[in-house]
Amino acid sequence: MTETRTVGTAPDDYDAMHRAAQNSPLLHELWARAMGDEYPTGVEPTSSCSWWLLGHAVSALRLRPGARLVDLGCGRGGPGLWLARALSARLTGVDVSAAAVEIAAQRAGDFVAPGRAEFHLGSFEQTGLPDRYADGLVSVDALPFSRDRQAALREAGRIVAPGGRFVLSVREQPADADDWPTMAGKAGFDLELLLDNTEHDGFWRRLFLSYPENAAALRAELGERAADNLLLEAELFLAAEPPRRRAQLLVLRRASC
Repeated sequence: MTETRTVGTAPDDYDAMHRAAQNSPLLHELWARAMGDEYPTGVEPTSSCSWWLLGHAVSALRLRPGARLVDLGCGRGGPGLWLARALSARLTGVDVSAAAVEIAAQRAGDFVAPGRAEFHLGSFEQTGLPDRYADGLVSVDALPFSRDRQAALREAGRIVAPGGRFVLSVREQPADADDWPTMAGKAGFDLELLLDNTEHDGFWRRLFLSYPENAAALRAELGERAADNLLLEAELFLAAEPPRRRAQLLVLRRASC
């Protein structure tokens, strides 16, 4: 029997990855090369967060100064903190990784004034935030990792105020499952905009091709656990047969009633 290998997605896997990424100049360099002109310097993403995505998020969220933005699956905080600075918003980041929450809090001063950003442990399905807490939501490449996507969207609908928008990057759902607009509708959202991210797979392919070429150096900087996960993720992506389900950016708006 062939052994099925899967990329580790337990909280301690994410802890190892975030700690390693925080201290790996090589990883940031490979990311920047793969993204090219779309790489948002300073954000240091470990996602497909690009200038294209950030620009659409700023335009779509339409937050007033002082509004509350929540970043679901915030990781080390870069995209949410950049958006909070651009929109003069207050930020709350939520993530299952204790390391991510700690690092994001440490990075906050590079983007916003003291007291303008906070980070908490929580899951997509149970954020721990009050009802109607947020004026806007963002989630970059993260919410699809939820164990229950419909429950995650219901939780997003609970914590965002009526009329608030949710910007999230996803892949299309499998053909045998409800699509994202249908699931969002069940959670009280209306679809406001859906865009194909046509550069998404090209970026990931360039990035993943660079990992095996730099495997020894990545292991030295990241450690075995984080490097093994990255290299396996690259191997599985490159071995998969195209076409893949389309990468998309959705803008959802919480119904007003």
